[in-house]
Amino acid sequence: MQPDRAGKYRPMPSAPALARLVIRDTGLAAELTARAANLDEHRLGRRGVAKIVGWSLGAIVSIVLVVLYGVPLAADRLAPLVPESFERRFGDVAEKQVHLVFGEKVCNASATGQAAFDKLVGALRNAGGFDSSVQPAVLASEIPNALALPGGKIVVFDSLIAKANNPDEIAGVIAHELGHLRHRDNMRGLIYNGGTSFLIGLLFGDITGSSAVIFASRTLVTSSYSREAETAADTFSIEIMKKLGRPPKAMGELMLRVTGKEGGKGLTIISTHPLSEDRLARMSREDQTPKGPPLLTDAEWQALKGICGKGKV
Repeated sequence: MQPDRAGKYRPMPSAPALARLVIRDTGLAAELTARAANLDEHRLGRRGVAKIVGWSLGAIVSIVLVVLYGVPLAADRLAPLVPESFERRFGDVAEKQVHLVFGEKVCNASATGQAAFDKLVGALRNAGGFDSSVQPAVLASEIPNALALPGGKIVVFDSLIAKANNPDEIAGVIAHELGHLRHRDNMRGLIYNGGTSFLIGLLFGDITGSSAVIFASRTLVTSSYSREAETAADTFSIEIMKKLGRPPKAMGELMLRVTGKEGGKGLTIISTHPLSEDRLARMSREDQTPKGPPLLTDAEWQALKGICGKGKV
């Protein structure tokens, strides 16, 4: 340190920013303290601490608001701008992951079953205004489910077909998945989940035990967003079934049969889907007496049931 023109001691320009001087002689330390009037000018007082706490709380509130409102808005605006070529490549990767998890067997053993499936999907695709880029497939799996993947891919597991009592039930599910494709929910979810994970990680920091907090927080804020997407896809399914003159209630009946009653099975706030009871109640209110022709004949329905070569189910 050296004195300036006013006689005050200032850090030398060449000194490191965090340089410290340690004096072990108590007498010299006391003398320096007495002479250095501005020694403690950078020490934080109560006002300084309050200011830091205030800015920290403001930052936390701003991040929470961005997570709840900004990220969903950004996802809605950005998803339609993603090139379809990129979405198709992303869909190819997702399809490989599906096969890795659920198995490689694509059901095409029955030509009549495949023809019935193509006929069913074709009617739904035409009613929804989709072109031939939609790529449906039936996959052998013990899990009764159906998935919409990016790039127009739809996967229906044969266990779901096995649990269906009629073509309308499967048609409603496929129409639901077409709704996800129409709304580009996969890309919206990818943008939303990525942005949410980043911001919540920024909020809590990378400290011991924070991963559980981040996961729980992310689950809570993304589950409501997923329920909105599921509800919108249900709406699309209802509209398509009405357009075809078929009962929308059929899908709700199948979902309740698959899941059973879900009320009281834990916190519904972290559920990514509407409860099956609520879903059936809504579709029952929208139900109609069949006005259009059956989507499949009895023979075609039985052929679809045996599409995986297991015979009639």
